[in-house]
Amino acid sequence: MDGHLSLGVQAPDFTANTTFGTVRLSDYKGKWVVLFSHPGDFTPVCTTEFIAFANAQSQFAEKNTQLLGLSIDSNPSHLAWVYAIYLTTGIEIPFPVIADRTGEIARLYGMISPDVSTQETVRNVFIIDPQQKIRAILIYPLTNGRNVPEILRLLAALQTTDEYHVVTPANWQPGQPVLVPPPQTYEELLEREKKPNLQGLSCKDWFLCGKELPEKLD
Repeated sequence: MDGHLSLGVQAPDFTANTTFGTVRLSDYKGKWVVLFSHPGDFTPVCTTEFIAFANAQSQFAEKNTQLLGLSIDSNPSHLAWVYAIYLTTGIEIPFPVIADRTGEIARLYGMISPDVSTQETVRNVFIIDPQQKIRAILIYPLTNGRNVPEILRLLAALQTTDEYHVVTPANWQPGQPVLVPPPQTYEELLEREKKPNLQGLSCKDWFLCGKELPEKLD
């Protein structure tokens, strides 16, 4: 039976053969991980996605994040494909690509949608935090490529939430004001209503308050 993972659960550990040698998910404890699957090597949409992830590698590294790709292809196929990308574009793929020939990891993470294909993974993205808990799951169809800036934006939002204990509004971008969780008791509601400025808040109503985050020093 395919795995069904939900937000907040511990990401299942695994050991896998990759283009960078043997890796274990637990090797990356203490870092964020973006684990993503692609339908197959030597395919046009997947090629553009890998180029996009490679071009954003430094931005993920700045966020203490490891990229891990995966498909149900062999390691020789992965190696030939990433080399073909390099020969064609001059871009090297700077992260491991997992060879999951048996589909064991894909099934563990529920990466196969049998009503779409039983032979390929769809385009899954799992964002895993430094404690190796799953914090976000994105699923894209076979036919449409992912938006890497959105994955970076969501990663930044999760890290901001963890660091400052805040939440982020729709369309939030790093550097913009954030929201604070609503009061949980009537006493907290009244306190916020009376003295929002003492808490550094700008409120439209007691449940809808935001604030600016401090600027980070380089």
